Amino acid sequence: MKQFFLKAGLLAGLSALSFAANAQDVTWRVPTSVPEGSPFYVNFLERFADNVETLTDGAVEIQPFGAGILVPALQVYDGVSDGIVEAGHSTPCFSVNKDPMNAVFCGFPGGMGPEAHATWMYEGGGKEKLEEMRAAEGFKSLVVGIGSSEVMAHANKPIRSAEDLKGLKYRTAGPWAEVTRDYFGAVPTVVPPGEIYTLLERKGVDAIEWAPPSANLPEGFHEVAPYIITPGVHQPTFVWEVVVKQERWDALDDKLKAKMEAAAELTTFQSLYNFYDNDMKAMEVFAGSKAEVITLDQSFIDELNAAGVDWIKKKAEAEKEAGKGQMAETLAEYLAYQARWTAQSGYLIRNGN
Repeated sequence: MKQFFLKAGLLAGLSALSFAANAQDVTWRVPTSVPEGSPFYVNFLERFADNVETLTDGAVEIQPFGAGILVPALQVYDGVSDGIVEAGHSTPCFSVNKDPMNAVFCGFPGGMGPEAHATWMYEGGGKEKLEEMRAAEGFKSLVVGIGSSEVMAHANKPIRSAEDLKGLKYRTAGPWAEVTRDYFGAVPTVVPPGEIYTLLERKGVDAIEWAPPSANLPEGFHEVAPYIITPGVHQPTFVWEVVVKQERWDALDDKLKAKMEAAAELTTFQSLYNFYDNDMKAMEVFAGSKAEVITLDQSFIDELNAAGVDWIKKKAEAEKEAGKGQMAETLAEYLAYQARWTAQSGYLIRNGN
């Protein structure tokens, strides 16, 4: 009888431990703003899902969904806020019109490139600033991607100077849309990612910008437009994140939170290195294609950069005058870090620059 009770107690203890483990089993449906199979989907969201599964020993399951399956492509944040899905994957670039402070994180002409931006995010306080902004919206933010520089345009018309931007029908989003419109007289339009190729092919626009070379390559833009414009002045880098309602995040065990934070950071750096490697290969394909690769003159690059910095400073000042000083404060820290990086990074060896 004594042995019976000992065994019963042991089984009860094991059952309790099992229940405790299973109690933290979590499944999040995570829609993204891009079609399933695109490099952002694979390199950011699927990679994050795999890293979460590994680091949490399967206690958390991230279920990725392509754009439009659970929520519309450009309404991922709304889907999370409204409780339609547990979490969402998108970029601050699609939210600049709602809150211009998003531009500091998504990248803007004249801003930091991926090397400096990633350092600011993880060592200079940028990530914490993004988390503060999302917390005010009721979200927990997990940064799961910092991208390499984009292709400035796949175009049906050559772009070599400011004059070429005047009246240009340009598929774009975020800060670049406003800069090209307000400073150079372009006509920007925003469409979901899945519609870009058809728009370009049918000449519904003169030019499009979408992503880094390796993400543009499988889309086939170079096959339907005769010009490829570089460098990616308009989008030196960019951030993608997974957002979840704060109360859902708070309900997780602290150890599980730490593992998911680690999975997000691991994803960010793995995906950036992946972009660097595959971008080189994509540029080789572009160079050998029928499309002409146009590299902008430095004087034009400087003109675009100056316009971008002027734009974001004016946005921050307008926000401050409206009683919302957070953007001005964050931008000041960003620009100070950028100036420090520019002044003190000359010791670094950078091949090709």
